Amino acid sequence: MEIGKKYGMYIALAVVFGMIPLYGWQEARAVISGIVNIVIGPFAALGLPFFALVLILATLTGLYSSLIQKYTIDYEKMRENQVKFKDFSAKFREAQLSGDEKAIKKMQVRQQAMMADQMEMGQQQFKPMAYILVLTVPIFFWLIEHIPKDPVTIATADLSNAIIIPFAGLSSYSNVFFGFFPLWILWYMLCSLTVSQVIRKTLNIGGL
Repeated sequence: MEIGKKYGMYIALAVVFGMIPLYGWQEARAVISGIVNIVIGPFAALGLPFFALVLILATLTGLYSSLIQKYTIDYEKMRENQVKFKDFSAKFREAQLSGDEKAIKKMQVRQQAMMADQMEMGQQQFKPMAYILVLTVPIFFWLIEHIPKDPVTIATADLSNAIIIPFAGLSSYSNVFFGFFPLWILWYMLCSLTVSQVIRKTLNIGGL
């Protein structure tokens, strides 16, 4: 149990970095997608359009991401540290402007402790990201395997293989925007960010 707490983040990161190379390995990606399909398959079997499946997955992502952050990040402590660091920076700046060498030396000693606290908080924010990615990367693999491949035309397109977006009109999910973002990723990000904010507000999950 102690080992899990101490090395859990590193194990999660190792798993994530181990899965990333599988992105280009179709067979391995299909295996992971098949495992994920045990959970997602019943929703897909309902005949829902792809945009609705993405919304469901984004909701799931937003839920577990918010809960992981809620129970791994001490937001109250982070806010307190931010206030302390802001106050310290102002006093340190005053000491430098006044040329008070004695005060500056004391502040420099305190600065080391403040930086250590900042690094600890940074690690605390990084830790949940590792766990979130472990759950999210397989979902991306499932989406890649299930992106509608049929060509989109005005005559044949429906909401199962296309979506209408502002300024672009009828678009395939594989269409690329902003140079390198496929539409399905943009739609997923938009849904995930929006749903996450609603979930965090509903569950009263803190933030900075």
